[in-house]
Amino acid sequence: MAAGFVAAAPVEQRQVAMDFNPPPGGDVTILNYALTLEYLERKFYEEGLANYTQADFVAAGFADPFYDNLKEIYYDEQTHVSFLSTALGAAAVHEATYSFPSTDAASFVALSSVLEGVGVSAYLGAAAAIADKSYLTVAGSILTVESRHSSYIRAALKESPFPKPFDTPLDFNDVYSLAAQFITGFAAGDPALPFKAFPALTLQPSQYPYTAGSSSVTFTHAYKNALAANLITANEAVYAVFFSGLDTYYVQTYVTRGNSGDLKISSLPGASGSQLAPTGQVYVVLSTADGVSTKVSDENTISGVGILEINPVGQRTGVF
Repeated sequence: MAAGFVAAAPVEQRQVAMDFNPPPGGDVTILNYALTLEYLERKFYEEGLANYTQADFVAAGFADPFYDNLKEIYYDEQTHVSFLSTALGAAAVHEATYSFPSTDAASFVALSSVLEGVGVSAYLGAAAAIADKSYLTVAGSILTVESRHSSYIRAALKESPFPKPFDTPLDFNDVYSLAAQFITGFAAGDPALPFKAFPALTLQPSQYPYTAGSSSVTFTHAYKNALAANLITANEAVYAVFFSGLDTYYVQTYVTRGNSGDLKISSLPGASGSQLAPTGQVYVVLSTADGVSTKVSDENTISGVGILEINPVGQRTGVF
């Protein structure tokens, strides 16, 4: 693969790019998928509120009533778990075991923002696959609450609470790949959900935020790992595919010099005509799809999902 910058292909509507067909097991599987995510969020807030005090959050810059509002979010997640497990009855999966990397109040809030954003994307993506309209209404009701959680935490972090006119749907395997990094084990006897986690994707720099239209991104060891796993052939083109709102952006990567086996893009995509740049919590996978002859799918995704917090440049006004 030749080194050098390759411009992003035109964006496409996200609905065309991804497959939101019902999974095996239909609505029961989807509800257990949602329950798995709610268990994760509930445990995250339970541990955070046990590990960090009100004074810890205030010292980290999150003034009252932030701590009390975190308790309200925890209560919401408890209620979501109770509702979904009751609705599923004997078919409900049980809580898994988890490990979260937060080490202080500040890193807890940063991870909270990520998890709430993923929750919004999970429910939004799953909605199209739900057959029973009463379940769809419940999922929509939970989605709007998760969205308010996300906006509240983002605002507390001095990030835009509503960075783009549309939220970003993710399909089942995308979300499962994100959740799997926190899951250390499943309850004995529970049936496995019919989803797979893609090979992990590590981004550098790891610190937020990135800037649309200018920041470079390195995907650590991604080329070496994909070759070793026989997911690509030598010199096969690999694209970084970004999901933001209802838009998908493709940027061809190049192999960096040296023996690291990294892939890199020299610049994130920016605004294109009337099209906004990827903004806010943006997701990325690596794929052999170029967006022209082939669209990104689970079958041609070789690693992911990575998360970037991207600042827009010159496309939004207002104070957040």
